[in-house]
Amino acid sequence: MPSDRAAPPPLAAALYDGLDAGEIRRRTGSTEVLLLDSVGSVLDVAHQRATAGAASGLLVLADAQTAGRGRNGRPWHSPRGAGLWVAALLRPKARPFTGALSVRVGLALADAIDALAPGAAPRLKWPNDVLVAGRKAAGVLCEARWTGASQGWVAVGVGVNVAGPVPDEVRGTAIALGEADGGVTRVALLEALMPRLWALAARPSALDAAERRAVLDRLWMEPGAEPPVGVDGDGALLVRAPDGSLARRVMPG
Repeated sequence: MPSDRAAPPPLAAALYDGLDAGEIRRRTGSTEVLLLDSVGSVLDVAHQRATAGAASGLLVLADAQTAGRGRNGRPWHSPRGAGLWVAALLRPKARPFTGALSVRVGLALADAIDALAPGAAPRLKWPNDVLVAGRKAAGVLCEARWTGASQGWVAVGVGVNVAGPVPDEVRGTAIALGEADGGVTRVALLEALMPRLWALAARPSALDAAERRAVLDRLWMEPGAEPPVGVDGDGALLVRAPDGSLARRVMPG
């Protein structure tokens, strides 16, 4: 469970790659931008601010994380200056299926990378990773908080290995975008990603037909794996069972 203790101090010079919070807010369409130096997790800070009443559109941006996390609590390597460590606060108009939102963010991230580095050919490793050249370049984690039966907000965490370095122990499975396109910068990726992400707050709960097709078009599969036959509205994969019937896959495996 994320901590709701006091947030860490902001970046000393209040700059991120030479830009202040106001300029980042203008370039990304955010309602508020919080710049941090080194923080445990940007997701924790987003939840803290949401609890205090922050509006949808808050962008939490850190130069480094000391306790970044991925799905199932796995640690996320987040060294200073090496990547984009972001949390975005959404208060969706419609209550989204968690799976649908994770898939949507993954698609938005792949589209943003495509816009900057089409040669990277990003693929979506369902449900929440983005791969380049078969290795993990980015991950998404969506965490909802509830007030009684109502959803209060969703904090969307995005971690992207932009410049690296990638630790030696994971080089076989992880990659920095700079290896595919050395011209990609953190600020350029922010500008490409955030407007796409903010637009998700107005989407209906379920994935539409175009989004489901986009998942299949972007989908990365293990070599030799049987591809799914479809995707349902909440982002689950539809796979053919041994008896010929359709089954829903809601977790990787």
